[in-house]
Amino acid sequence: MGDCREELPKSLSEQGLAISFTQEKGRCLIADRDFSPGEVVISQEPYASVVDTSCHGKTCDSCFSSSNSLKKCSMCKMAWYCGSSCQKAEWNLHQLECQALVSLSKEKRKMLTPSIRLMVRILIRRKKQIEKVIVTTARDNYNLVEELVMHMSGVDEKQLLTFAQMANLVNVILPLEEISIKEIAQNFSRLACNAHTICDSELRPLGKLAVVRAVEPIIRGSEVVISYIETAASTTTRRKALKEQYLFNCMCIRCMKVGQKDDLEENAILEGYKCRDENCDGYLLLNPDLKLFICQSCGFPRYMQEITRLSSEVEEKLDSASKHLSSGSSSEAVVKYKEVELLQAKLFHSMSIKLVRTRETLLKMHMELKDWEEALEYCRLTIPVYQRAYPPIHPLLGLQYYTCGKLEWFLGATLDALKSLTKAMDILRITHGANTSFMKELFHLVDEARAEANWFATSSNDTSSAGLSVLK
Repeated sequence: MGDCREELPKSLSEQGLAISFTQEKGRCLIADRDFSPGEVVISQEPYASVVDTSCHGKTCDSCFSSSNSLKKCSMCKMAWYCGSSCQKAEWNLHQLECQALVSLSKEKRKMLTPSIRLMVRILIRRKKQIEKVIVTTARDNYNLVEELVMHMSGVDEKQLLTFAQMANLVNVILPLEEISIKEIAQNFSRLACNAHTICDSELRPLGKLAVVRAVEPIIRGSEVVISYIETAASTTTRRKALKEQYLFNCMCIRCMKVGQKDDLEENAILEGYKCRDENCDGYLLLNPDLKLFICQSCGFPRYMQEITRLSSEVEEKLDSASKHLSSGSSSEAVVKYKEVELLQAKLFHSMSIKLVRTRETLLKMHMELKDWEEALEYCRLTIPVYQRAYPPIHPLLGLQYYTCGKLEWFLGATLDALKSLTKAMDILRITHGANTSFMKELFHLVDEARAEANWFATSSNDTSSAGLSVLK
């Protein structure tokens, strides 16, 4: 596998990319040419992957397509496949995994998290490549896993202990003489800092092919960067999450503005409180005495005591609503979440991320209950927050327009649907690529909506003309 390390730069060069190494970041990807928005920078199947827990039993372990008629492996009863062809395609890797899983006790099986299974699959692939059962290439070899930054010095003792316990379990499942428990624990640290969830076209966790697509112009010589976390949050929240999960201090343009006036304003809007004046949409900043917030628009104060009381009520109702949702009481959960929404609307700014998350939950529940009018109302309420929290070209904004458009189309609001779907199309053709099956379906939907809108317009004109001729 040593020669593959030398072949990697050549392989990437053919795609207009180069590799750079820094002490802080480790391996970085540099653009060796200009990339335009919508262009694929790189696509790559992962060295190893595993179906997310939420998709287990509904997603094929081989091709990762979704189905309600999957069949599970008759031996381990943990892997699911579309049929025999998918099972055969995965057998080189699953055979050893299957034998290991069958030998486990029920107690050990309960401990099999996706991370544990992923590590087992990494080590199986490594073993198969050493034995030359699976071909090793420049972009498919264990050396690339080893070169990932693991940040062991930044991991606290509690997390180190967890990695060690997980490594011991992996060693029980798959005892291999050629790799130590210490190296397995180091690999878990590498995964924590570098692993990503691969999603389908609607950003639901899935698994197989990772595609990096330019959403803005990338100039030759600049680093190709991606977002590691949800970006709709304050700078403080984002940096804290990155430090805790990925163990680095972000130095992007947004994060470098921390503490500046426009950053404080944005944070107060996304995660702060609303003005007492119902007609004012100003944002509040905490007074130096820490006893009250002052509206930066109208100057009205809002006391900490009131904020604390309402926050406590919101948390209580949110806990109750979550329990109803978890128990499967959908109708009761809707009522409870609407109570949460009303309280949050009194407490938080109208562009609050917490408020929009509650409305997203209500949107999802109303769609599951097939209450399309209510679902559309909540979907429309989320759009302004998405517009503010995300860049103009962002997949989540595009998908929200897409959801809104489909609901409007279903409810017969053709012109509104056409506007929403067109906005979705303009964004998603860049973030998803114009030639994907998902986008082809969207293009077809837009054409249908446009044709129906034109038909309505023509019919309206014909009716008007007929009315005028009668009047003559």
